[in-house]
Amino acid sequence: MKKTAVTSILVAVVLLALGVIAEAQQPGKIPRIGYLESSGGPNIPGPQVEAFRQGLRELGYVEGKNIVVEYRYAEGKLDRIPSLVKELVQLDVDVIATGDRTAIVAAKQATKTIPIVMVTTVDPVATGIVDSLARPGGNITGLSTLARELSGKRLELLQEVLPDLRRVGGLWGADWPGSTVGFKGYEAAAPGLKLQLQSLEVRGANPDFEGAFQAARKGRANGLITISNPAFLGYPKRIADLAIKNRLPTMCERSVYVESGCLVSYSANDTENFRRAAVYVDKILKGTKPADLPVEQPTKFEFVINLKTAKQIGLTIPPEVLARANRLIK
Repeated sequence: MKKTAVTSILVAVVLLALGVIAEAQQPGKIPRIGYLESSGGPNIPGPQVEAFRQGLRELGYVEGKNIVVEYRYAEGKLDRIPSLVKELVQLDVDVIATGDRTAIVAAKQATKTIPIVMVTTVDPVATGIVDSLARPGGNITGLSTLARELSGKRLELLQEVLPDLRRVGGLWGADWPGSTVGFKGYEAAAPGLKLQLQSLEVRGANPDFEGAFQAARKGRANGLITISNPAFLGYPKRIADLAIKNRLPTMCERSVYVESGCLVSYSANDTENFRRAAVYVDKILKGTKPADLPVEQPTKFEFVINLKTAKQIGLTIPPEVLARANRLIK
């Protein structure tokens, strides 16, 4: 072999070795998560976002150091969601996380490759989001809170709190598909409990809650069900204050409303659900495919009662009902 040929081979080998060393010395790629919140905003992200952040911190992630989170907020405006999803897809994030059905569906339509971690109130199999709970298939997995399956149980508990309950107002956001499904669930459960359900429909990012409560009073509702949707998440105290003003005992689907002054709630632990969503994100970043991660369902539910609110509206809650509460707010 000629000397020049040998030299060329040696040079090529050295360059290849240097390239391998340089590649090994480069810092690893920092994962990028797209988080889409249907309510709130950058200055008021809300408890769900903070719970998700807490979950990431507990897993050793530090934003800006070993992970980047691209936050997008629809601020309660349904029509903004598709464009926000598109932004995250164009950024080519490693995972998209969201807790709203509209956003989940929009993300599913926008990408078949980017993993999606959901926290959903609806049945993800019945609504076609995943193939099954055990084997979701596709690029979506996460948690189902069973919020919609608890409609009848909430009405039963409200009856126990109010033995004379006859007519219930259902406060719901007509712009949000999940809220529409929720109202239909209560509508189906009410007759079996000999209850009449009055529709208290509101619309828009700034719902007319005052008008809804006036309608409840005119309709002689003596109890209220607040059906969660993203447009309501910015107004738990406003809803609670109006319920107290109108002396209307209110059952809510999330404990954050009771913490703000509503009377009772029955639900899975919202904070725990969004902390668990971070666990799903972590597993996906470490190589697990969404299709191989079963959709998780809660096994524990919280019955929360606000005793201060009961006193304000002049309500005495039966002792046997108080004994069943998981948490009492005084």
